[in-house]
Amino acid sequence: MEASQKAMPDTGYRREHTVYEYEIAKNRSADLIRRADDERRAREAVRLARAARREAEARGAEHESHSRRPHRPRFARAV
Repeated sequence: MEASQKAMPDTGYRREHTVYEYEIAKNRSADLIRRADDERRAREAVRLARAARREAEARGAEHESHSRRPHRPRFARAV
């Protein structure tokens, strides 16, 4: 061992502390993955809802523009 390095006493504390830090990091990682999945699902739901609205609008506009029934009566009402 070099003179610049200090010997660390083996008290077992560092090992337990490392395991504790590892568990915290593992839980944090799992939490971040869950949040990312939730946000991804939320964005996908918004995207699908927009697509459904656009499709419904397109179908609605198509039906109205190609309908045989006029929007207003052709002839004036007889009084």
